[in-house]
This record gives sequence, C-alpha cells and structure tokens, in this order.
Amino acid sequence: MQLSIIILNYNVRYFLELCVLSVQNAIENLDAEIIVIDNNSQDDSCAMMKNRFPNLRLIENKENSGFPKGNNIGVAEAKGEYICILNPDTVVAEDTFTKVLAFAKKQKDLGIIGVKLIDGTGKFLPESKRGTPTPFVAFTKITGLYKLFPKTFGKYYAQHLTENETGKVEILVGAFMVMQRDLYNEIGGFDEDCFMYSDDIDLSYMALKKGKSNYYFHETSVIHYKGESTVKDGTYMKRFREAMNFFYKKHFRMSVLFSVFMEMGIVFFSFIKMFQGKPKSKLSPENYILVSDNENLKATLEKQFNKKVELQKTAQIFSKSVATEVVFDQNQLDFKTIIQAFETNKNNGFTFKILPETSDFIIGSNSSFDRGEMIKI
Repeated sequence: MQLSIIILNYNVRYFLELCVLSVQNAIENLDAEIIVIDNNSQDDSCAMMKNRFPNLRLIENKENSGFPKGNNIGVAEAKGEYICILNPDTVVAEDTFTKVLAFAKKQKDLGIIGVKLIDGTGKFLPESKRGTPTPFVAFTKITGLYKLFPKTFGKYYAQHLTENETGKVEILVGAFMVMQRDLYNEIGGFDEDCFMYSDDIDLSYMALKKGKSNYYFHETSVIHYKGESTVKDGTYMKRFREAMNFFYKKHFRMSVLFSVFMEMGIVFFSFIKMFQGKPKSKLSPENYILVSDNENLKATLEKQFNKKVELQKTAQIFSKSVATEVVFDQNQLDFKTIIQAFETNKNNGFTFKILPETSDFIIGSNSSFDRGEMIKI
C-alpha cells in the first residue's frame, strides 16, 4: 500500500465530514487507506462516520488521549509505505497526495514533507514552514524582529523560502505531514509525554536528528481551518505552556536565565493565542454568490438567508460591492477548483463557504483566529 492517511478527530463532526470527502477524492487513483481516530468526541462524529463512510476504518477511543497518542494509535494500524498525519479541519485537492508522493520518491534523505496551507479566506498560513525555535529564534519571534528584519531574523517562519518556493526547512506543522512509516516508527512517533501543541515541532526536530531533511512543498495548497478542535481558554494556555516547556527541556540545555526568559515568552505567547482565539462578532453578509447552476439550491439559500443570491457557474474572479459571501457547491465543483478560487480571491474581502457533496450544510471560517461556522440548509 502506498499511503495511509491518519485523521485524529475531536468534536469537529462537520469539518471531519468535509475533510474525509476531500481525502476520498484525492486517493481515488492511489493504493491508499483512510484511518480516522476519534478521541472520545461528545458530538456525533462517530455516528456520522458510520453512516456516511461505513467502509472506512474508525477507531473510537474511550478518552481524549491527546494528539500524540491518538496519532500513534492510528499509525500502529497503518499499512502504507508513507503516512500522512492530517487534521480533520483541512481540505485537500484531488491531486494533493499524487503530487506529494511523486516529490517524496525523488528525495534521498527524506524526513517530513509539509505543504502550502491556507486559511478559510485563502490567505497563506506562515506556520506552513518554520525554523527550529531555538532561544534566539524564539526571541526574534517574541520581540517581532522577524517582521522588522525578515532577511536577518526570518528563521522562525523559514523566510529563506517564499510561500511559492519548495525547499528544505526545519519544522513543519502537524496539520499536514507526510513521511515514510518506517521513519515515523524509527523516531518513535509523536512523543506521548507531550499532550499537544509542540508535538509537531518535536517530530520534525527528531527527523533532523536522524540526519533527514524536511521539505516545504508549495505545489499543492490545502485549506486549514485553524483552531477548530481547540477552544483557546485557560486550559489551552496551560497546555501550551507545558508543551513549550516540554520541547525546550527535551532538546536544549536549560540555564536559569534561559528558563526565566522562556517562561516569560511562553506566558506572553499563551495570552496572545488565547486572546486571538476568542470569538469575534460576525457581520452578516450583504450579498451572496452561489457557484453552481442549481436553481433549487439558489432558492433554498435565498429562503435561508432571506436575501437575494446571485448564481455564478464558474469559480473565477468574483465582483464585489460590500460584505459578499461566496458559497461553492461541491456537488458540481472539485476541491482543487474551490481551493484555487479561495487563493485567487484571497485579498478581495470575500468570505467563503463550501456545500459538501450530498450534504445538508455549508461550512467555512472567516478568520485564522475564530472558530468556523456551520449552517444547516
């Protein structure tokens, strides 16, 4: 088997459905499998999987065992030569895995491959490629020096590469990681002493310590609706601090001064992330564009939103006056076309929703910091 896609889910039933649909389309011509591990979700994620995807492997954990352990459980069941660690709040294109595997097979020193991640508005996510957060690199991030002098202090976000350049980087994000299963097992998988948040940094760093090279691959884009599995509350802050402490204690010599400095930095980052994660008030769109030729769907949405919906048959450039939301009918559009439309229109102020194939809801996210929105139709 070529590839095993490991999807660890926790309470994101609707994003999971969209994700699995996109992955199914992307592995249609590959010898691949999908393994979904559910970390004791309290929504109906498992019921949805059994009803909608009865032939896929579903592992139901009886507790929330954390990101590392959950993924390790999935990889232990995998049969593929390569594995992909994939967040449930992602959407892949039909050719994503084909392209990534072709690239992987050309590398002699392959560690981990990450891809170009974009948020729910089509904007590039800089954490798609990062450098090792050594004390000095962390300092440049905390102080904002990486923004002021990107050529000199741009290591945190691996700014030696642009978002549209493929090349070696040190750290990749756990939302999308492809690597050989043998290497994953040789490293020992994700370190289960870390509940979440620095696990991807640790896995990337362990691959480097094995003499492997990690790569950022820009030739395919994947939507990552950030923060769907986590409410950024006090528990989040505590676990984030614990995670960063875990990484530094594991890999760096800890002086008293360094410990104090990093504790200050971790507290600062934790509060910033917690503040970013607080939901903001959502403004209702003034206009709607439906990319489809389904007149019945248009009428349904007009009744739902109590506003006129413009029908557009192609997902190209959209004309906009004020507060326009674009709804993509995935019954008629492939995921690659939708992702490309996100990127093409990323700076034009649109918001986007996707109607998954044969589903009764639209879903999306208007910000990298807010949780997404699902609307039943």
